[in-house]
Amino acid sequence: MKTSGISLNSGEKISLIQNLSTMLSAGISLLEAIDALLEDARGKHKKFLEIVKEDVSQGNHLYNSFSRFPLVFDAVTVNLLKASEEAGTLETTLQDLKSNIQKEMEFSDKVKSAMIYPVLIGMVFLGVLLLMLVVVVPKISSVFLRLRMELPMPTKILIALSDLLVKNTLMVFVVMGVSAAVVAYLFRNHRHLILAPLIHLPVISGLVREMDLTRFSRSFSLLLHAGVPIISALDLTKDVVISRDTYKIIVASGEMVAAGKKLSEGFKLGKGIIPSIMIKLMEVGEKSGALEKSMQEISDYMDYQVSKSLRTFTALLEPVMLLVVGVLVGGMMMAIIAPIYGLIGQVGIR
Repeated sequence: MKTSGISLNSGEKISLIQNLSTMLSAGISLLEAIDALLEDARGKHKKFLEIVKEDVSQGNHLYNSFSRFPLVFDAVTVNLLKASEEAGTLETTLQDLKSNIQKEMEFSDKVKSAMIYPVLIGMVFLGVLLLMLVVVVPKISSVFLRLRMELPMPTKILIALSDLLVKNTLMVFVVMGVSAAVVAYLFRNHRHLILAPLIHLPVISGLVREMDLTRFSRSFSLLLHAGVPIISALDLTKDVVISRDTYKIIVASGEMVAAGKKLSEGFKLGKGIIPSIMIKLMEVGEKSGALEKSMQEISDYMDYQVSKSLRTFTALLEPVMLLVVGVLVGGMMMAIIAPIYGLIGQVGIR
């Protein structure tokens, strides 16, 4: 049965994992727990549980079944469950996983909230632009064409865009729809192609790095706590980051650990990218034998840094967005008004 297209939202994942953990802790078998969840399941959630039940009934491990749903559970989660099933601590790990998903939801919500304002401003600008091109410009352009005036280049471009939109409305919307579908596909399956040009922008690059380190440290701590070997944990967590610089540091650190060196020594290679406090906390964790606890502290610290950076980013973005939109709208108005002033000037001379 095809499973690659099945997905669950974060709320459904939290509910699933919480309920499984609770029932397993109460001594209910995994198969009975899945049966109980199936009673109230609907849609994709029900289909997901039916497939999991079939796999478990055939004697497969839960992590094997979850690995069939790449849109629901990533490699970190699958390997986390694998380690816990082998160690017999599945119910405890499910609780940790639920907490991790909740933190990831809160983290994502912070980022989405910061993007609401620029998206709203962009939509308002597009609305104004469409109104100008569909309603205002056609009326003005008909007057200019009857008078056979010599128009400035900005006005010609505005009239050409208006003609394209009014005379080929269906084609324009089809092209826009196809473009949106292509962007959505690339973002879903080849996200790095879209994000690569953005993450190198001055302010955004630092924010992306902090977000990467937050996700890395949280996932790494969870894997270590579940008993996953440090080298395997590094290999898994390198894929949760977006920045290539951070990715390379994690890979290089994994190679150094494999060669018998400390993890903190590998991260020292990323001086200027990795905060010094993160390296210090790693060193403390390695000396005390509680690296997973240190990584959790790093995750909490970086989460705070991301929140602070997002507030700064939003505060800087608001006036910049207003300025850009003001200049663009003002430019459109000038493209319309300038020929009118020219016409008035010619009448005055005559």
